[in-house]
Amino acid sequence: MAEPLVLDKIIKNVRVVRPHEDTVELLDLGIKDGKFAQIAPNITPEKGKQIFDAKNLLGFPGVVDAHMHIGIYQPLNQDAVTESKAAAMGGVTSSLNYIRTGQYYLNKGGSYRDFFPEVLELSAGNFFVDYGYHIAPIASQHIDEIPLMFTEHGVTSFKIFMFYGGYGLHGLSDQQNLFLMINKEERYDFAHFEFIMRGITRLMAEHPEVQDYISLSLHCEVAEILNAYTKIVQNDSSLTGLHAYSAARPPHSEGLAISIASYLAHETNCANINLLHLSSRKAMEAALTMQTAFPHINFRREVTVGHLLLDTNTTAATWAKVNPPIRPRADVEYLWQAVLKHQVDWIVSDHACCSAEQKRSAKDPNNIWLAKSGFGGTEYLLSGVVSEGSKRGMSYNHMAKLLSWNPSRRFGLLKKGDIAIGYDADLVLVNPHESFVVRSVESQSQQGYTPFEGMELSGRVKSTFLRGNLIYHNGQVIGSPTGQYLKRC
Repeated sequence: MAEPLVLDKIIKNVRVVRPHEDTVELLDLGIKDGKFAQIAPNITPEKGKQIFDAKNLLGFPGVVDAHMHIGIYQPLNQDAVTESKAAAMGGVTSSLNYIRTGQYYLNKGGSYRDFFPEVLELSAGNFFVDYGYHIAPIASQHIDEIPLMFTEHGVTSFKIFMFYGGYGLHGLSDQQNLFLMINKEERYDFAHFEFIMRGITRLMAEHPEVQDYISLSLHCEVAEILNAYTKIVQNDSSLTGLHAYSAARPPHSEGLAISIASYLAHETNCANINLLHLSSRKAMEAALTMQTAFPHINFRREVTVGHLLLDTNTTAATWAKVNPPIRPRADVEYLWQAVLKHQVDWIVSDHACCSAEQKRSAKDPNNIWLAKSGFGGTEYLLSGVVSEGSKRGMSYNHMAKLLSWNPSRRFGLLKKGDIAIGYDADLVLVNPHESFVVRSVESQSQQGYTPFEGMELSGRVKSTFLRGNLIYHNGQVIGSPTGQYLKRC
């Protein structure tokens, strides 16, 4: 006769939100060795070594924030600590971070064979949540290293920053090679993008058993359009702030880049394409058009919580500068309609902690052209979607699909994304009726401000569990960093 299962922990009275269900069910969750081992009503308390009463709160799968930037403006080992605390505060249990060689991040060029082990060394022991990395092949040698990154480090996802063709992180650049730290004879251009795609296609062909989890992500803006419109807008005194920045990086630049990238994917048979942070109606329409034009390409469409909560009239002004820009309210509402129509595959934060001292010019704080691009927001990702999505009739189950299941499947996190037997016991407890006003001083991030300041959100995160361990509870991060590197093959 089999011995009865002894559970490490039982979390009782959870209103379980699952991505494939249509309802929310009151259940108990039994955890063993960091996995969900039993899911049922009224699990006998005597079966568990520890009991946690969820008090009928909503229980979402731990959020997979599939678009973050750790170490872009601060030293990576320091950024990992504070920004993963912010992630835990927001119910994020898996942080997938875009990183590259060149200026910012480690401020180094050269081979990923040398670069990436240093990234992993700086990361180890500093993340409060599980973490992984997407890699951008910047130099031509990086294309040859794609198989190495896959076999040695379990990296299955790669990125192209299309606007880096003639633009820096914050504006016009005629010194591309210095910014990207590549040889003078190299160009980061459409041909390079094509060859990256061919490299990824080869990787998929060599590893058919995991080809569904190998993908290429693209930041879609065309540098030439940005350059031309920035000059026009800077000479137009009627446009200032976020309105000016949106006009300087117009939506049709996104649409054109999406069209070019999609045709290159077709040409190279690069089957899994992720179109990142679509910010406008024109971008989303272009993405949907390309899906129709090239049905054999498995496109995924991403939006950020920033582009769903903020518009060009926000009082945050320069704090909200980001690439692609925050758009007018009409674009925001169009993105929400796309979410509700299931035309968006996942929602992310695009978290990039940029301290207040770095973000704004002290002498001219309202000058949008002097502000750095990017801001944090992982701590408000789940609450932002719960708050604004609920107003628009979005189901909790749909939220779980976009915040957990879909990104986990795309990026090969096969034990993440659901509350199910055998899955990592990543769980976030949420009170959907508790409202709070966003205050940067309450964030675990070292950023020191937030463009969401003063915004009232409902859906407060109360507790976050990582592999069954409580890492955040009632406003406090608990314990030491126990996040593990997510090797994805």
